[in-house]
Amino acid sequence: MNSRPTRPTTLLLRRLARTLNRHLAGATAGDQTGVHQARVTSRRLREAIPVLSTGLKGSHAGKAARKVRRLTRALGTVRELDVTLLLLDELSSDPDVSRAAVEDVRATVVRERDLRRSVMIKRLERVDGQKLGRRLASVGAALQAATDEPWRKALGARLVDRSKGLLAAMDAAGHMYAPEGLHEVRIAAKKLRYGLELAFDSGVAQAGSHVRSIKRVQEMLGTLHDLQVLQSYITATQISGGADLRAALDALAAHVEAQCRHLHARYLSAIPALREVPPAIRNVVVPQLTPRRTRPVKMTLSRATAAPASRSGR
Repeated sequence: MNSRPTRPTTLLLRRLARTLNRHLAGATAGDQTGVHQARVTSRRLREAIPVLSTGLKGSHAGKAARKVRRLTRALGTVRELDVTLLLLDELSSDPDVSRAAVEDVRATVVRERDLRRSVMIKRLERVDGQKLGRRLASVGAALQAATDEPWRKALGARLVDRSKGLLAAMDAAGHMYAPEGLHEVRIAAKKLRYGLELAFDSGVAQAGSHVRSIKRVQEMLGTLHDLQVLQSYITATQISGGADLRAALDALAAHVEAQCRHLHARYLSAIPALREVPPAIRNVVVPQLTPRRTRPVKMTLSRATAAPASRSGR
């Protein structure tokens, strides 16, 4: 009978699988929170599965990862449009913004969201949740049965690689306001954050502070990206709209652009602190992922018995 306690990594996979299954029901029903939480959980699983399945035999990790990746893609566009509608709700209460312009843009976004949501629901209905659950369970069972933990080395290597990716994206983005470059920084930060969360959940407490540091910048850049998506729908409405709202839409576009510039300035001020995170990950977090080697008993005993002899000889 196997009396080994359940590994933290096995518990983590089980928890993520339950969370995904719970929120997928809401997402299929069109619930905004369900869509968001299902997408976030799918991203965490996409980070965890390839790392934790390193060196495992008898699991269905590859099939599970492919299923989860398709889920993320199916949920992505609808979540983006839901956020755009939330931004429009906030703008509608701003006295400096034309309510008519906001409602005109909202109509454009709602049409697109309804179309995308119908596609999303059809894709989600094709997902066999029970089969996905069994595949995730097989990964957890293989993790539990393993005699060593090669995933630790794999996660350490991934964190180093993702740290380099974040620094490279920041270098490429520079200090000028360039939406594409900032988008790449956001993606690199998000990937590094998910890897750090995995390290933290597996017992590396030192990863927690770096998760919080990256999350602050990622959320800032995420809001900036959301505003840039909104800008694209304002532009689409300007092209298709009538002349009566042209000035109001132009003013709305300028208002959103000012918000983007403000967030970019905040990102620039956060760069020095963000650059300190990758070396800290390499020097503190990654070494904690390396399993400690236990000294052989003979060596310990020989040193313990040799010490009195050494002292008596002085």
